[in-house]
Amino acid sequence: MNLQETLNWRYTTKEFDTTKKISEEDMAQVKNLLRMSPSSVNLQPWHFIIAETTEGKARMAKGTQGFFHFNEPKITNASAVVLFCSKTSAGADDTFFKHLLEVQDKDGRFPNEDVKNGMYGGMNAFADIHKYDLKDYQHWMEKQVYLNMGNFLLGVASLGIDATPMEGIDVKALDEEFSLREKGFTSLVAVSLGYRTASDFNSTDKTPKSRLPQSEIITVV
Repeated sequence: MNLQETLNWRYTTKEFDTTKKISEEDMAQVKNLLRMSPSSVNLQPWHFIIAETTEGKARMAKGTQGFFHFNEPKITNASAVVLFCSKTSAGADDTFFKHLLEVQDKDGRFPNEDVKNGMYGGMNAFADIHKYDLKDYQHWMEKQVYLNMGNFLLGVASLGIDATPMEGIDVKALDEEFSLREKGFTSLVAVSLGYRTASDFNSTDKTPKSRLPQSEIITVV
């Protein structure tokens, strides 16, 4: 599929075919998509929990009890579910920044110490802007995770994999289930992966996509 075909093909899947599973080869590409997403100052303030087994999906489904029960089948019937998590303010500290620098240095991103120190200063400068001036440090990191998810949704669609992003989850229950806050993270959104059923009412074959026209949302200057 070309890009336009991929954009038209993908949609938020409501029913997954339980007989179809994502191959190991495609799951390897799915994981690489998560790893290779861009982020501001290469902060990478995220962690991902992937449930592929029946037991893992049952644990993930603990976030769909009570009010969010309508999302439970989208987790239990999927081939895999990815929980997108953000660093907390406590987790994105100077120790983490220095760890990021060392990883990048090892990967050959810094030709000399001056460039490395400049990157460290830039990371701290942007962090301080969001900590003290804008006072949205946690929200800033969460925006990086959503940037990853946008990249992810298009990427899995290019592999012919259907996806369902869900903010309708109990993040507190999932934070507790996976001990996330103790590790310096908090859950944000879950994305189920798999393959659509022929009967899915939300399929683009049955329900045409609707978007505002370009003339209304784009100004070319």
